[in-house]
Amino acid sequence: MASTNTTTCHSGGVGLPNRSPLIGWLAVSSVMLGIFSIVTTEILPIGLLTTIGSSFAVSDGMAGLMMTMPGLLAAVSAPVVTVATAHIDRRLMLCVFMLMLAMANFLAAAAPDYWLVLVSRVIVGIVIGGFWSIGAGLAERLVPAASVGRATSVIFSAVPLGSVLGVPAGTFIGDLAGWRTAFVVMGALTVGVLAMLLLVMPPLPPNRTTRLSVLRGMFKSVNTRFALLLTFLAVLAHFGTYTYVTPFLEQVTDASSQLITVFLLVYGAAGIVGNFLGGAVVTRYPRATFGLAAGMIATVTLLLPVLGRWQIGAVALLIVWGVAYGAVPVSSQTWFAMAAPDAPEAASVLFTASFQVTISLGAVAGGVIVDRTSPSTVMTLGSLVAMLMVVAAWAHCARRLTWPDNT
Repeated sequence: MASTNTTTCHSGGVGLPNRSPLIGWLAVSSVMLGIFSIVTTEILPIGLLTTIGSSFAVSDGMAGLMMTMPGLLAAVSAPVVTVATAHIDRRLMLCVFMLMLAMANFLAAAAPDYWLVLVSRVIVGIVIGGFWSIGAGLAERLVPAASVGRATSVIFSAVPLGSVLGVPAGTFIGDLAGWRTAFVVMGALTVGVLAMLLLVMPPLPPNRTTRLSVLRGMFKSVNTRFALLLTFLAVLAHFGTYTYVTPFLEQVTDASSQLITVFLLVYGAAGIVGNFLGGAVVTRYPRATFGLAAGMIATVTLLLPVLGRWQIGAVALLIVWGVAYGAVPVSSQTWFAMAAPDAPEAASVLFTASFQVTISLGAVAGGVIVDRTSPSTVMTLGSLVAMLMVVAAWAHCARRLTWPDNT
């Protein structure tokens, strides 16, 4: 997603026909559900990795490409798509992206060969970059000005909800009816979101001139550079390990597919708790919150090869891991927002792009390691990366750096 300079900014739906507040909130909810569908589709293969890989006779590392492709494409497509569609009605573009996402899910479900699954993941990456670049900043055009903050929170709640629920839900469906059914269900959900967008979203003629200058300027800020570093290390540590948690639970914990589903559901519930806990304190204690989350991930992944041999140890550590990762997206987003308080859209763009590309790097790095060593080695190396993030957060504190709006 490219950063934007705002030539005209209509806050609180100014310039739009008077509509029922309920319709406005339904429009906000449709954007949230769109992002939920995107996030869930993106990480759906994590819980189904071994099953999908075995059905096409590919290794776990090769199957990990399903996680690598969307993030890389999203990082590239975000600025490209935003610039290319700068003069097209945003409602139309949101609907086009939802249609593309539904097609990608149905393609994956019907794919006779693995390369077609990867094609579907390329489409998912394009959708991530395009939908996020438009949807993340729409709250001010859908609800009154006094409700923009709450509406933005609703939209962004899709990130942790999709992140923590997508994997266990997909694993559960895949275990019951096969991995292809999980993609069919996601495709059907996306069609439902498309219908909702068509019904409740008002016409949204573009009111912003998309430029790259703001984004380039953000890199001059030391706080932005720290936000990039901390996000890179935390997300790399998480997705480099969590992408391969299913092979770990199968090979080390010796858990059945049904038990793995339960473990991941418990992880998901803990992640929701972590998201709300992190969101409640990160604005007041950004360094401590982000650093503590990374420290917890480091501890869990370090202990998993030892305590994860027993089912009770594995589930206990997954609960801690879920709480820790639940706080990561909101912490990262807050760091970027605090680094550039005068450019919230540019901050959102940089947050999303950096998050997505690091998801890909983490998945591919973990895949290379797991194919050459073992899932336990992946966990140990991920712990070391998370520890580096804790050190980086401490360095920000040691240098006594402050944010533009902080004293």
